[in-house]
This record gives sequence, structure tokens and C-alpha cells, in this order.
Amino acid sequence: MEGVNIYEASSSLKRSIGSGISSIWRNNGVQVFSRSSRDEDDEEALKWAALEKLPTVARLRKGILASSQGDANEIDVLDIGWQERKALLERLIKVAEEDNDKFLFKLKNRIDRVGIDLPTIEVRFQRLNIEAQAYVGSDALPTVINFVTNIFESCLIEMGILSSRKKKLTILKDVSGIIKPGRMTLLLGPPSSGKTTLLLALAGKLDTALKCSGTVTYNGHEMNEFVPQRTAAYISQHDLHIGEMTVRETLAFSARCQGVGDRYNMLAELSRREKQANIKPDPDIDVFMKAAATEGQEANVITDYILKVLGLEICADTMVGDEMLRGISGGQKKRVTTGEMLVGPARALFMDEISTGLDSSTTFQIVNSLKQTVHILNGTAVISLLQPAPETYDLFDDIILISDGRIVYQGPREHVLSFFESMGFRCPERKGIADFLQEVTSRKDQMQYWARRDQPYRFVTTDEFAEAFQSFHVGLQLEDELRTPFEKTKSHPSALTTKKYGVGKWKLLKACVSREFLLMKRNSFVYIFKFIQLTFMAIVTMTLFLRTEMNRDSIAEGGIYMGAIFFGLIMVMFNGMSELSMTIAKLPVFYKQRDLLFFPAWVYALPSWILKIPITFVEVALWVFLTYYVIGFDPNVQRFFRQYFALVLANQMSSGLFRFIAATARNMIVANTFGSFALLVLFALSGFVLSRDDIKSWWIWGYWISPMMYGQTALMVNEFRGNQWSHSLPGSTEAAGIDVLKSRDFFQEPKWYWIGVGGLIGFIILFNFFFTVALTYLNPFGSSRAVISEQTESHEQTDGVGVGGSIQLTNNESSSNNVTSSAIREEVQRSISSKSSSVTEATIGTISIKKKGMVLPFEPHSITFDNVVYSVDMPQEMKEQGITEDRLVLLKGVSGAFRPGVLTALMGVSGAGKTTLMDVLAGRKTGGYIDGNITISGFPKKQETFARVSGYCEQNDIHSPHVTVYESLLYSAWLRLPAEVKAETRKMFIEEVMELVELNPLRQAIVGLPGVNGLSTEQRKRLTIAVELVANPSIIFMDEPTSGLDARAAAIVMRTVRNTVDTGRTVVCTIHQPSIDIFEAFDELFLMKRGGQEIYVGPLGHHSKHLIKYFEGIQGVSKIKDGYNPATWMLEVTTTAQELALGVDFTVIYKNSDLYRRNKVLIEDLSKPAPGSKELHFPTQYSQSFLTQCVACLWKQHWSYWRNPPYTAVRFLFTTVIALMFGTMFWDLGSKMKEKRH
Repeated sequence: MEGVNIYEASSSLKRSIGSGISSIWRNNGVQVFSRSSRDEDDEEALKWAALEKLPTVARLRKGILASSQGDANEIDVLDIGWQERKALLERLIKVAEEDNDKFLFKLKNRIDRVGIDLPTIEVRFQRLNIEAQAYVGSDALPTVINFVTNIFESCLIEMGILSSRKKKLTILKDVSGIIKPGRMTLLLGPPSSGKTTLLLALAGKLDTALKCSGTVTYNGHEMNEFVPQRTAAYISQHDLHIGEMTVRETLAFSARCQGVGDRYNMLAELSRREKQANIKPDPDIDVFMKAAATEGQEANVITDYILKVLGLEICADTMVGDEMLRGISGGQKKRVTTGEMLVGPARALFMDEISTGLDSSTTFQIVNSLKQTVHILNGTAVISLLQPAPETYDLFDDIILISDGRIVYQGPREHVLSFFESMGFRCPERKGIADFLQEVTSRKDQMQYWARRDQPYRFVTTDEFAEAFQSFHVGLQLEDELRTPFEKTKSHPSALTTKKYGVGKWKLLKACVSREFLLMKRNSFVYIFKFIQLTFMAIVTMTLFLRTEMNRDSIAEGGIYMGAIFFGLIMVMFNGMSELSMTIAKLPVFYKQRDLLFFPAWVYALPSWILKIPITFVEVALWVFLTYYVIGFDPNVQRFFRQYFALVLANQMSSGLFRFIAATARNMIVANTFGSFALLVLFALSGFVLSRDDIKSWWIWGYWISPMMYGQTALMVNEFRGNQWSHSLPGSTEAAGIDVLKSRDFFQEPKWYWIGVGGLIGFIILFNFFFTVALTYLNPFGSSRAVISEQTESHEQTDGVGVGGSIQLTNNESSSNNVTSSAIREEVQRSISSKSSSVTEATIGTISIKKKGMVLPFEPHSITFDNVVYSVDMPQEMKEQGITEDRLVLLKGVSGAFRPGVLTALMGVSGAGKTTLMDVLAGRKTGGYIDGNITISGFPKKQETFARVSGYCEQNDIHSPHVTVYESLLYSAWLRLPAEVKAETRKMFIEEVMELVELNPLRQAIVGLPGVNGLSTEQRKRLTIAVELVANPSIIFMDEPTSGLDARAAAIVMRTVRNTVDTGRTVVCTIHQPSIDIFEAFDELFLMKRGGQEIYVGPLGHHSKHLIKYFEGIQGVSKIKDGYNPATWMLEVTTTAQELALGVDFTVIYKNSDLYRRNKVLIEDLSKPAPGSKELHFPTQYSQSFLTQCVACLWKQHWSYWRNPPYTAVRFLFTTVIALMFGTMFWDLGSKMKEKRH
């Protein structure tokens, strides 16, 4: 079995070093393993000889590492310091883009040299069908009535009385294929085509709520024969991280949990063989491999390697951040999500849209390093990308094209175009192949690619493409390969992981304890605030129950002492309620890591309980030490510490209870409601609000199981059996303390203190046990909010289009992991877009959209700005660096004009001032100093009137989550259109806008929260545009309307923008790295350089000819290559570095050009009012009266509450149950008041 170990080790090492990871480090080009990369001297040779004599275990922990002075020192790989690791990586990989492949080759050569093979994984999927159940039309809307109806309906369906009203929704239909090792596979497809579902199915993470048939095998083994979650890594498109941890800490924790796989075994075999063959490896490679194969380290060399390859070194020690904490950028967060899985030893990678928010050069670098790992170390990788640039697309070996749940093409990249040409479709020269592939299956986009001019065009459906592929030579070859089953004997045992967790439970517990301790330090403010709050309340309590005012001469006065004890118990218990929000905030990340098998649930639950115990001691000490003697409790020090101990247990019990409620509720609203509910029940049944003899016989069981009763009994017995209460009251033979206890029917025996303490300890263990059980078995809520529109449904029956609509998961709670359910939800929810676009596409057919005049007339307006300067006060930090100016200038005298019916792109590198200029023009800059002239149709701009004729689409699509698309538009139109517009006209106008923006099929879809439920990114973007359009603006500003969208979604949004411009409106868009298609959809370009100066303002021309001619006319500027994106070329040739290299200033060149003079003339013409025109004027500040505004807001709030069942239904339920409980608890108590003891 020597070979096996080797093979194993090698694979695991490789994998961890490579397969998920982007690969490994640099070396100079010396023959790798025959000699060291540095000239060896006698001393180094002697040290190596000494190392060789050590036993295997010791030898694998020792290495020879060069110091900064060049000396070779023997080191223990467990004790490599941060500086040494950094120096080692610098030598191996100086520049990630250039040296990564050299480093990987050195690694591979060392393994090959002794004849060790790397394990490989071939993934096959055959006849895979995935279906879901979804409601149609308004049945899927999450109203309170639907919520209640669905609960009853599901009960009746379970009993077999009713049949389900849900419709079947096909997500993947009969797909088969092979993912081969050592090849990069790109997964492409339009929105909601089934990409995420396919990746989840291949990674073995499919939601169990989905109906699945067919097989997925790894090296011929079924999923139940190994642990797919650890053999393969699924990288989600959603970035879930703990905001208070840094990037390095996040990756290091992931590496500690995932372990090193079989790297150690491989290294042992490798070392043994090298020793036999008398081969001396490169010392740096040797140290790297030994360090990478050592598990359990807090800081691993693999973590540093991945940080370097993913370009995250710059932010390695920055907090990841979240909504409430400033952290790294979205693009960096996306890379952290990728790196989190790459640091592990998984051998197959399934990566879902890893490029969102990244610029094309970063995406290229990451995909290139993955390619090196996959090719050199024989990894398996499937990557889905949104808008891959041509150079990124060319890095892939194989393409899987999926559309409407069918695989249209799967095979080598070189043959994909010839397949579509055989079907009559050709990719134009100036078109990215990836964009072409995503659009050629779409009804709206397909016709433009039809190449057979001699034959009439007919829409070719996805099914027809899929059938034609079966007879294409690539399809036939694939079918042949699938017919021959994979020989299991060829699969090495180390290729597939059979252990559930990466490292031992004890090491996992240590990792979770250190992380929990780190988070407690980072969240120390919460605990400090709780200490301050308790101290303040203790001071209030001390002054309220001051001992000088409190005597012990009657039962009533004893009742005051009881009140003080009860209040103290409540305060200490309430202090545990913060566990609710803190636990729920961390649940999404916990579910992700639990389902990736980072650790079992108890390993997570234990530290969050045990590490909080010292804080409980401090909290309770603050309360007891401040209040005990001031209030005047029994001065016996033993009773003092007994009270302290009982309150510590009460605090721990309430923390355990709230943690359990949080893990069970999994939603902040529900948890808060149930938390309050639990406290009310505990108070009512604790024996103080209602004494024991007043509790009805049918509620007495509640008294005995109330944890608060045990705490309260212990505290009461502790106080009232003390010496201060040993005297008798007038008319009584018993001690005063006994009388007081009897008055409220408390137990009197001293043993009840210890019974109470025992009860509290029991509840602490019980609640924490239930907390662990809830974490183990419950999953995050499945909260989809979309619908299959009835229109879509009926259309599909006639047209046979595949998947449609959106999914409401069969049960309220998705029964698989978080990643799965949310990703699947998004996949299927977004179906509306693709299918719905099939609907509109069907109605439109192949004819172009006929131009309609808008129902509401509007007045076209131009906007001009001349010599606009925008500056802010100089930041203090810059003044400290010696800058003497008072103001920092962000825009340096920019001039331009935006006209009706002309679509203008506002572009420039990051920091050029694009958004700043747009904000200044739109009047959204409230601070700073603005100089220069801005006119609207020749009249000076006044913000109060300008706001009524302009719209602004922000980059972040912010909408009310609980209303439908139609209601969002109705609300905007209601409040922003003039009061004289009648309701019928307003509705007609909304319909017009919905058709223009292609939102009709989404009319009844709930908007939802971004990345959680509801609309997809692209649908949300179109809604943002529509919300502004229904205000009937003349001028619209759009900030990054295509960011975060795939090629087809961007095309839909740009078509919306183009349709808007064609109605005669003035539209300006800032845009970031557009494709050729998107860039050339613009009429004019306003190009800025860093520092806020314009360098080109003018028309683009056909194929951007005017822009190209202008810049190529500047001496020294390199010519554009054929087929190259003009937008990319333009930004490359106008960088600051290029200016320095050419010795020119592009602003000066522009200011001296004919173009600039023509623009100045245009600005001058448009700055004069047209004859007969009037200045903008509105009689009121708002378009609607105060009453109408109130009615509109009330209407929207009504829907927001009605469509939020977790909030509204739970409140109704909570109120009803509490009313019933209190009614039965206090039954007939009022009529017995006169019998009450005083």
C-alpha cells in the first residue's frame, strides 16, 4: 500500500495546495528536485544529512530555512513565525501572476520525481431531473391569510383530504455530462436557467425539498459511498461571513476546520522515497509542503498562499464588515468567499458566480491561477461566471451551456461556435463569445444572430438545440463516453473522502473556542454596556429600597423585601436577553459552516455557553455587591454569597433559554416575540405574581416546571430564614421570616435553597442541550417570495418553454442547508425573468417593439454645465501630512451638455469623479462648495423645481421588500405625478412604463430583500429604473445600471435604458467596464480622468469610430487591436502612467481640440432659453396634498404589514395565546379579592 499512501498524500497536498487553492509558489527555473535552488554549502549539506537521520515523524516536522542574512537554519515547521512565512512565500512567489505556475510545477516535479501519482476525480451526471412545487399567481404571495390557509391546507393534504394546489416546476430536465479532471469547465447560461441548481446537485448539496431523479457519481461511486461535502467544495454566490473577523482570521479558521486531508500521509511517503533514492529537495519547497501538511495551526502557510494568489494581501488584516460595520469592498468579500474553500483540501471545485463585483483584470487573475492549479495538479473545476471578458473565457477548456433547464452544449470550447453555425447562428466579430452564447437561446435576442439569409428565420427552442446537440459530433462522443461506466478500480481510495470532519473533535473545539473568545473581545462594547446598565439599575434599586426606610415589623414590610428580591432576579434574568440578537446574527454563517462540515453543532454551542460564564460572574457581582447591604438583606456573609450563587445560576439559566429560543425561532421578529412570551409565562408562574395556592389546579404543572420558581424559592428561603427574621411578629409564635414566606405560600424549609439551586443547574444543562439539538437539526427558513405568473403558466403549456416562474418551497422551512436553499430559491425565483421574458418574447415574437407615445406628455429638457468646480474642506489627515490648501478640489472646471433623446455614458477610472459630477448635477451633494453655471433648458437650475422633473437611479436598488412590483410603481406614481393626473390615467401610464421596462410578467412578484428572496439583481435594477420613470421625469441620472449583472441581464437593462431615451428623455449613465455591446449602445461619451477633469466629450460614432479616431490621432497612443473592446482600450491608453510615458496631459489636448470648441458653442446655444419657453415653476413644494401623502403611506404600510406573516401572524398568535393563558390563570380571582391575605 505504499503507493496508496503516496498517491493519497500527494493528492491531498496538491489539492489543498492547489486544487481549491489557486495554486502554489515560485521558484527559479533550476531543475527542481535534483538540487537546492540555492547553491548549497557544506554546512547546509551537513544539516540536511542530520535531518535525514531523524525518525519519520520528527523529520516531517523539521526543515531548513534560509534566514534574512542568507544562513541556513534548521527550523520546526510548527513554530514558523509570521516574518519567516512571509519571506518564504516571497521567495517562492514574488508576483502571483508570474510565479504561481513555476511554483506549482516545482511542487509537481518533486512528487513526479519519486513516482507518486496524484488522485483525480471525474464527476458524471446522468439523466438528472430536478423539480419543485410552486404556487401560481396570488396564492404565492406571503399574506397573513395565505400563511394561515397554507398551514391548514398542508395539514389536510397530509391527511389525504385535499390535493395540493401547487404546480410542478421543472428546474433541470434530463441533463447528462462528464466533468473531467485536469480541465477547466465554464458553466454559462442566461438568468434562472438552472446553473446554481446543477452546481448544487454536482456538489451533493441539493435541497431535499426538491424532487430529484438521475445519478451523480464521482469516479463511479454514488454520493452515499463517500462524503461529498468534503470531497468537493461548493462556493456560493452569497457572501456570508462574520463581520467582526479580519480576512486572514476568516481564512485561517476555515483552514483549521477543514484540515489538511491526506497531505501528511503523502508527505511521509514522499520523504521516505526521496531518502531511499538519495534525492535532496529544494529546501523552500520542502518547508512549504511540510508546513502545509501540519494541521491545527492557528496561522497556516496555505492561508498566506491563498491570500497572495487571490490578491487579498492588501486587506488581510481588515475586518470583513457587514451592514453595521465598515469593512472590505464587495469584490474583496467575494474573493474571501472563494478563498474560504480554497484553503481546504477539497479536490473538486464548484464555483457559483465568483466574479460578481470584481473588475475583469482581477477575475482574469483568479481564474488564471485556478487554471494553473487544475492543469498542473489535475484538479476538477466547474465555474459559472456572469460576464466573462474574452480573455477570461479563453482560459477555459470546456463549456457547458445551459438554458431553460436543458444542456444545449457540453464539450471543448473550440467546437462551440461550429455547433451553433451548424444550426444557422453566427457570432458577430465585435461580440464576446460568452455573451453570444447566453443570448442565442433567448427569444428576444436570437434573431440578430441568424446567418442563413436565404432561409426565413424561425425561433429555435432550447429543446431543439438540445436534440441537435445529441447528433453533433461532440454530443455523440459524450454519449459514447457515458455509455462506458467508470471503472471503480481506477479510483484511488484517497481521491474520495470518507471521514465526516477534517480534523479531530478536540482540535475543532479548540478552533471554535479561540474564535468565540476573539468575537467576545471584538464585541466587548456589548458587555461593557451591560455592566454599565446593571450598575445604573443597581443604583436606582438601592435608592428605591433603601434600608433606612425598610423595617421588619410586619408581613407587609416583609413583602417589600420580597419585591426587592423579585426585582433583582428579573434584572439579572433580563440581562441575558441580549443573547437573542447575538445568536441570531451569527446563525447564517453557522448554518453555512455546519453544512460544509466544518464542525458538528455541539462544537459551536459549547464555547458560546462556557466562555460567557466568567461574564455572568462579573455581571451578578456588580448587582449583588452594590445592592445587598444597602437594601439591608441579612448581613450574614454566607447568605450574601448564597444569594450571589443563586443569581449567577439564574443568569446562566436565562442565557441558555434565550439561546435556545434564538436557535429555534431563527428569525429576529419571531425570537423577540417568543422571548417576551417566555418571560411573561415565567413571571406569572414563578410563585410571586400569583402565590402557589392561587394557581389553578390546571396550571400547577407550569409552576413546578418554571425555572424562575426554583431561583425565587432559593433566594426567598435564603433571606427569610436568616437571623434578622428570627424574631416573632405580634400575635404569632413563629419566626417573622416563616410568616412572610407563608403569606405568599413559599416553601419554608432551609433545604429548599439547595433544591432551588439544583433545579437551576438542571435547567441550565437542559436549555443548553436543547440549544445544541436545535442547531443540529433545524435549518434556516426557506423564505421565497416569488410567483409563477398565471400568464407565464398558460403560455408555457402552449409554447413548451421549459422552466418558468419562481418557487415557493414545499415546506415553510427549507430542509437542507442554507447555501442550498437560498441559492436554489434565487435560481428558481429568478425564473420569472427568463420565463417571463419568454412570455413577453412570445407576444412580441420576432417583430420589433412598436414605438408608442407615452400616455402622459412630458416636456423635454436639456441640462448644461459650464466650468463646474466642486470642492470640499481639506480632510484633517491630509493637513497633517503637510498640505496647506484649505480646500480639496474634486471637480476641476468640467463643462458639457446633455440633450433630450441622447444617451450619454459618463466614464473614467475609479476616483475620476463620475458619481461626484452626477451628484452635483442632480443636486444630491449637500456639503462642499459648488461653483460654475448649471442651466436647465437655458434657465438657471433651482433644486426645488429641478427635483420635480428629474429622476435618479442609485447603484444600490433600495425598495420596500413586502410590496409587489406593481404596487411599488403605483406608490411612486401616486406621490410624484401632478395632482391633476386622474387615477385611470395614472394606471394607464404605469402599464405603459411596465411594458417599456419589460416588467409585466413580474407584476405580482414580491420585491423581497436582495440576495435573500424575491427579485433577482437584474429584475431589481429594472424596477429601480421603472420607479423613476413613473414619475414622468424629463432628465434621468443612472449610477452603474449594469453592475453585478450577467451579459443577458445587462442587455435587458440597457434595452430598457435605450427605450427610455427613445421617448425623448435626457439620460446620463455612469458605467464601469462595459462590454462592446453595452458601450456602443450609447450615443455620446463624457470621459474623465483621475482628479475630476474631462478628456473626451463627444459622439462615439458607429463602432466607436469617432472616439478611436480622436485618441489614435494623439502622438504615441497605441492603435486599437481588431475586435478589442474600445471602452477597455480607451481606459488603458489614458491612464496616468500613459500620460507620464508620453509626456502629455490629455486634458490640455482636449481643451485645445476642435471638439472642445464645438462643445463650448453647443453649451452656449443650450444655455439660452428657447423663444417662448418659460422657467420651471410649480405652485406647491410637493406634487400631492398632505392628505393624499398620508393615504398613500398608510396604503403602503398596510401591505407591508399584511405581507409579513412572521411579524403580523406571530403577533396575533402571541396575543391570543397570552390572553387565553392569563384568562385561565387568573380565573375568578377578582371576586376573591376580599379574601386576600394582607
